[in-house]
Amino acid sequence: MGVGVADRHELQVEGKTVLITHPEKELWAKKGIRKIDYLHYLSMIAPHMLPFLAERALTVIRFPDGVGGKKSFYQKNVPQQAPEFVRTTLHDGNEHVVCGDLPTLLWLGNQAAVEFHIPFNRIDEQGPAEIVFDLDPPSRDEFVMAVEAALILKEMFDRLGLKSFVKTSGNKGLQLYIPLAAGTFSYEDTRRFTQFFANYLVAREPDWFTIERFKASRGNRLYVDYVQHARGKTVVSPYSLRGNEEALVAAPLFWHEVTRSLRPTQFPLETIKERLATVGCPFAGFMDAKQKQPLEPVMNWIAAQG
Repeated sequence: MGVGVADRHELQVEGKTVLITHPEKELWAKKGIRKIDYLHYLSMIAPHMLPFLAERALTVIRFPDGVGGKKSFYQKNVPQQAPEFVRTTLHDGNEHVVCGDLPTLLWLGNQAAVEFHIPFNRIDEQGPAEIVFDLDPPSRDEFVMAVEAALILKEMFDRLGLKSFVKTSGNKGLQLYIPLAAGTFSYEDTRRFTQFFANYLVAREPDWFTIERFKASRGNRLYVDYVQHARGKTVVSPYSLRGNEEALVAAPLFWHEVTRSLRPTQFPLETIKERLATVGCPFAGFMDAKQKQPLEPVMNWIAAQG
C-alpha cells in the first residue's frame, strides 16, 4: 500500500528536505508514543546526542512495526533510498551512515531507527575516543550490583585523578566512561586498562562480579564486560532510546544520582526534556575532560605488570 498525502510531509531542516511518513504511527503502542513524538524527542535531544554520533560509523536497530511489533533488525548499510545529504563511510565492507546533523537524525527517526549504536573510535582515528565499562547485572532486579560496581570504579578513578562519567544502558545496567584525547592510546592499551580493572572488581567482590563470558557460568553475578571495548564493537549512544516497551533512554547521570535507590526504569523518553531543563546534561563536560586525563602513568604502570 502506498503512502497517502496526509501521511507524507516534507520538513525543511537546516536547508535540507526531510520526508516524514506516517507521523501518527505508534512506535511504543503501550505508551501511546507516536513517531511524531519520537521525532520531537530527537529534535530536542540533538544538541546533546549528536556530539557522540558525529564522525562515527553508525549501526541502528529499526522497528518498522513499532517496538514490540513483529519485526526489528540491525542496519549497518545505508538504504538505497537515502537522500543525498546523508553522509556515509565504508567500514569492513559496510556503508555506514555518519550522523552528524539534525536532518540525518530525523531521517533515521522516520525510518523507525530506535537504537543508535556507535563504535569507540571516530572514522578519522585508529584508537578509541573513550574507555567504556559495561556493567551488566543478571536482571533489573539486581541493578544494585551495577550501582556497587560503578561506585567502586569511580572511587579508584578519583584516586588516580581520572574524570569518569556514567549513564544507564536503557535496559538493566550501567555504562561507565573515561573520555580520551584524540590519538593518545591504542585499543591494545585500553584493553589492558579495562581488563585490569575488571579483574580488580572480581578479586574484590568475587560473589558479586564476574568476567565469565558464558551466561550459564555467571550464576547470579554481574558481568563486567571489558571484551566489548574493542575495535569493531559498539555501545549504545548517550540519549538513544532502547527497544523495550517502556521507551527507556540510555540516560547520562550525575554521579550523586548513582545510589542504591537508583532504578533502571527511571528515565523513559517522556521524562528527558524536563530533566534537561531542571538539572542539565550530566555529560556536558565530557568533551572538555578528554584533554585533562592523567592516564599515561596509569597505562605505563599496568603495562609493566605484564
